[in-house]
Amino acid sequence: MCGIAGEIRFDGQFADARAVARMTERLAPRGPDSSGILAQGPVALGHRRLKIIDLSDKAAQPMADPHLDLSLVFNGCIYNYPELRKELEEKGYSFFSHGDTEVILKAFHAWGAECVKRFHGMFAFAILDRRDGSVTLARDRFGIKPLYLAETGQRLRFASSLPALLDAGDVDTGIDPAALHNYMSFHAVVPAPRTILSGVRKLPPATVRRIEADGTSRETRYWSAEYARREAHAELTADDWRDRVLEALRLAVRRRMVSDVPVGVLLSGGVDSSMIVGLLAEQGQKDLMTFSIGFEGANGEKGDEFVYSDLIAKHFATDHHQIFVPSADLMGALPDTIAAMSEPMVSYDNIGFFLLSREVSKHIKVVQSGQGADEVFGGYHWYPPLAGSNDVVSDYARVFFDRPHETLARQLSPEWLAQTDASREFVAAHLMQAGAETPVDRALRLDSEIMLVDDPVKRVDNMTMAWGLEARVPFLDHELVELAATIPPEHKLAQGGKGVLKEAARQVVPSAVIDRKKGYFPVPQLKYIQGPYLDMVRDALSSQAARERGLFQQAYLDTLFADPTAHITPLRGSELWQVALLEMWLQTNNI
Repeated sequence: MCGIAGEIRFDGQFADARAVARMTERLAPRGPDSSGILAQGPVALGHRRLKIIDLSDKAAQPMADPHLDLSLVFNGCIYNYPELRKELEEKGYSFFSHGDTEVILKAFHAWGAECVKRFHGMFAFAILDRRDGSVTLARDRFGIKPLYLAETGQRLRFASSLPALLDAGDVDTGIDPAALHNYMSFHAVVPAPRTILSGVRKLPPATVRRIEADGTSRETRYWSAEYARREAHAELTADDWRDRVLEALRLAVRRRMVSDVPVGVLLSGGVDSSMIVGLLAEQGQKDLMTFSIGFEGANGEKGDEFVYSDLIAKHFATDHHQIFVPSADLMGALPDTIAAMSEPMVSYDNIGFFLLSREVSKHIKVVQSGQGADEVFGGYHWYPPLAGSNDVVSDYARVFFDRPHETLARQLSPEWLAQTDASREFVAAHLMQAGAETPVDRALRLDSEIMLVDDPVKRVDNMTMAWGLEARVPFLDHELVELAATIPPEHKLAQGGKGVLKEAARQVVPSAVIDRKKGYFPVPQLKYIQGPYLDMVRDALSSQAARERGLFQQAYLDTLFADPTAHITPLRGSELWQVALLEMWLQTNNI
């Protein structure tokens, strides 16, 4: 787990190593253990390292193999690297290090860009092939590892965070109206390749991009799950599916134990993280550290779920750390939390994961986390209403979107409103693609491939890596997801959602954490904005920078200021927090 950056020139000039150095320095929290820069003519690569596997300097990056004429910067972890290394050794390759980074280099030489299909893991990497001057960029199947791009006709820069690209300079920081529409309508999800800024794009998940020395390039999507039933599964019972899910999740958790440092768990007390704890204990992991966080309540809403996390910690005798954040500490940490965001993200979970990661990083460098289970196994409340849908686009928009286009037209200033309903058009195109059998399948695919990437997964990566903490997500093991995609929706929707996963969990954890009401990462102060929080967001939205930008109609802002708690989105978010967070993020990044 690290931070990567680079520049590729197409105009015959040398790459700007100083710009790469600025980007690399901005990425220092992602890789606090060491850094390096490699500059070779039109290409410069930068790296910040977090030592997890092969702690020696032999695994330092950028990594160059002069015998293969390849150089690499890599962020992430390839969990099956020992097996791949053995296979490559049998093909005649020799190794000078003991980690996964060199395995990527050799795998690329042996199999070309197709090597990504062999990787079990999370990754974003750039490989310079000095034989022809090409650079290959790649991102893992679920975009767990980020890769941002800023491109002109003369060059392309890339980095693990958007603010790092800003530090390099010469970026178009204009607001992208279609992305703004996504942010306001599609629950703050801005799908790749867009970001909120016109001059920055994201390499989509499950994508390889090959860039030739002259600047021409080609993108290839190398993976997607098929959301359809298989004839071979026709006779499988609910118990059969339960057993298959349990075995696949056991393997996913076991894969993510590979490390040369201890691995802990972010334990919310829900079924997902509790199951990870149980499976790690089942694997025999000793002295397992678990971590939970809670906040002060507000407006009658409780701010922690310690009763359930404590139950799991006691049941499995973990080394448990319970972290409580008073309101005063929460307010003080908000500026740094916003600064840690690669893109504006409205979920209250951000502050929770930021503060939790701060404490966890004092103890260990690697954790497993439960993100992805709801999107993969149908845990959200908007899936059951789609089961009998005859118009999945309209029905999905009704249960997920924060506001329709018509309402947005009364909230955004006219010059910032996209000419068409950009969010609904995007969602419609994705939902109606071939490869998903039922309306629920279509929604699960959309959420797994799009929403998950640019909301929960991005949130966890940004907040953990702000403290040099690596988060691994076993529910996004691609073989587990491929299995789940074939399960009939009724097994997922059972028991109020995630039925098949809950049945698997009953084999591992106490039923008390399974049969409870679904919980979220509660931060009530940011949902019911009052007192100093209201002063903070009012100041941001009334500032000179906000007035000059003029994103929102003043009448709309005045309505929000007058009664913030009356304006909650269908997905239980604060409208005032949503608009204020965007403005605060822009100001934090001097935009």
